[in-house]
Amino acid sequence: MSGRGVWLRARARLRRFPVLLSGCGEQAAAYGRCVAAAAAGPAELRRDTCLEEFRALRDCFTRAVGPVPFPPSRCGARPALNRGSLQAKATPK
Repeated sequence: MSGRGVWLRARARLRRFPVLLSGCGEQAAAYGRCVAAAAAGPAELRRDTCLEEFRALRDCFTRAVGPVPFPPSRCGARPALNRGSLQAKATPK
């Protein structure tokens, strides 16, 4: 199996991003203004300072791009992963 098809699909998907994400300009500008304002002056930029603006931008990106389907693995369907399942594996019992 050639890896060429994988790269062609990846490139095609990346070429669509500017068009898909162009509708998120308002959210991107709001997030940029918030970060610039928070970073201005002597104070350090703190985590979650612009969380509301970031979430709005992330949600816009998610809606614009949509879910990317995973190809089925050789052994069958991929198991669903979520934060809870990852934490359960990471924490010792």
